[in-house]
Amino acid sequence: MDARKVALVIVDISGYTQFIRSQKLSAVHAEEIIFDLLEAVIDHADYPLTLNKLEGDAAFLYAEMTEKNQAEVARDVLGQAREFFKVFYERARALSTERADCDCDACQRILDLRIKVVLHAGEAAFRMIRQSEEMAGEDVILAHHLLKNSIQSNEYVLMTETFRRLVGAQNDLFLEKRLESYGDLGEVPIHVSYPRRKNEPEPWPPIYFQFF
Repeated sequence: MDARKVALVIVDISGYTQFIRSQKLSAVHAEEIIFDLLEAVIDHADYPLTLNKLEGDAAFLYAEMTEKNQAEVARDVLGQAREFFKVFYERARALSTERADCDCDACQRILDLRIKVVLHAGEAAFRMIRQSEEMAGEDVILAHHLLKNSIQSNEYVLMTETFRRLVGAQNDLFLEKRLESYGDLGEVPIHVSYPRRKNEPEPWPPIYFQFF
């Protein structure tokens, strides 16, 4: 087992639980849709990001860093995270059109789905268990805990203070500062950015997000 400095990324689909609670056909289609949408995001992820695993309605990715390149890596990861929203919603619109003839709840509610992205920086211990690379450590635990927070929105980019410092302090005007508490992990300062659509009155406008 070896410890490495990493940027941790979790892409989580909002509305998954309600999405699969239906009749059998709808549940099968829901799983297909969720996988398709996550696959679109993963396919868009590029170096230095690496997929660690799929976790139901989420994808867990990481990027290795060094002391010398950690700021550069963090900025790259943030840039990719922002693009994930556009990729996700473009694929969602395409899937909605492709499955328009199916009247099951899952196929009719594709455009109700949203994504959240969690970004954290720290260390992770890596080890191989059979053919799978597993990651462990307090920072990995924290990254997953951050999905359970007090944020009311169902789509956002959440950055820990640790990650935000690597990215730099510019453009703070469009970030909401919050403090979350996680028991033994203590209080965690975070920065949250919410995507804004250019044509808000439309029911499903073209997705061009502006975070900063």
